[in-house]
Amino acid sequence: MNNDTIYALSTVAGKSGVAVFRISGPAALQAVRRLTALDIARLQPRYAYFAALYDLEGRQADKGLVLYFKAPASFTGEDIVEIHSHGSKAVIACLLENLGNIEGFRLAEPGEFSKRAFYNGKMDLTEAEGLADLIDSETREQQKYALRQMNGELKNLYDGWREKLVEILAYLEAYIDFPDEELPDDLVSRLENTVFKVADEIDGHLRQSSCGERLREGFRVVILGEPNAGKSSLLNALAKREAVIVSDIAGTTRDAVDVYMDINGYPVIFTDTAGLRETQEQIERRGIEIAYDKAKNADLVIALLNGENVNLLPFVDIEKEYKNNMLYVVNKSDKLSKEQCSFLSDKAYTLISAKYQQGIDVLLQKISTRIAEEFTASSGALITRRRYREILNDVFKDLQRFNLHKSIELAAEDIRLAARNIGKITGRIEVDEILDKIFGSFCIGK
Repeated sequence: MNNDTIYALSTVAGKSGVAVFRISGPAALQAVRRLTALDIARLQPRYAYFAALYDLEGRQADKGLVLYFKAPASFTGEDIVEIHSHGSKAVIACLLENLGNIEGFRLAEPGEFSKRAFYNGKMDLTEAEGLADLIDSETREQQKYALRQMNGELKNLYDGWREKLVEILAYLEAYIDFPDEELPDDLVSRLENTVFKVADEIDGHLRQSSCGERLREGFRVVILGEPNAGKSSLLNALAKREAVIVSDIAGTTRDAVDVYMDINGYPVIFTDTAGLRETQEQIERRGIEIAYDKAKNADLVIALLNGENVNLLPFVDIEKEYKNNMLYVVNKSDKLSKEQCSFLSDKAYTLISAKYQQGIDVLLQKISTRIAEEFTASSGALITRRRYREILNDVFKDLQRFNLHKSIELAAEDIRLAARNIGKITGRIEVDEILDKIFGSFCIGK
């Protein structure tokens, strides 16, 4: 990490009431000296100063607030200055231009403030990624779990496992240095039990459903049904807008169409698909193939039936493999008699009328309940990124290879690899090769 002083607009570019500029690095206070009349020798950390803002030629550009955060008690661990100005395009352009003309200053790269916080020990990689998730969160549940990760939930879990392995490694290294000594039986038993316990905890962590990743990406709900069952009408009713074209002509929907929604705090991606039927039309057949592929990767499949002609045949093969992830819904209930509705309800079908918005709230509640049940089953810290899962699989394999009946040097290497792999998640080892990928997904100014 270099010692440049970096700056960026930390609020959204464009017209706004307030714009926040963030400067971090050894020369951060030079921004105050060059752009205001404040005496930097008398600035108190964490105090807000109201001051006129000038360009480098001494012309007033605006009035605003100036705050100073003295290292190491700052977000990055370096000296930080924040300038809060009005958010006009002219003011923003003026201040950015003048900051860039101060010697030793340069525009920050994406995620560079958070990367510096990581390098300076202000956060580990899981906390940094939790921060990124918090910034990207769009629903209440995304916000909640991002905060838990940002506050160290995963860090504490993974660091706890790593510390136990490092302690075991210390014992093994000590006995490697004294080859004439044999490990006492009670120590062998204690070390093996500790490794077994850590491996068992990691295995349980990995066996949780992928709802942590799904929470970040969105739970996938795919609507399947025959032509004219009302799939597009249902999607429009769920979205409460005309998200897709509705037509009485069979085969109107040829491709899968995604609509993103917030269902009781959970991000959900609803997918409308082509109607399931036998057809020789090449494009429609491809659309039907896509529909089945979408269903295979869905968290929940809505099997939509036409209430006027209930036909379960299109869902027979899908149900065999995804029975627990299917929800049968009968549309056009407005055209059914009370007796027919009662009969279908007794079979645990959800009755709706997409056209008249009947039963939609009940359906949404059932979908929300299904998603919430996954989180209840996956209690505890959630694996929120695929890289965590891949690394933890490697750690589990390392620990499975461990035993003290083989050479102590080989046993120690198994533990060393496991501890090192856990360190790849939190950043407790040199992991430069993955840092740019992680922090590059951040926005400028964060």
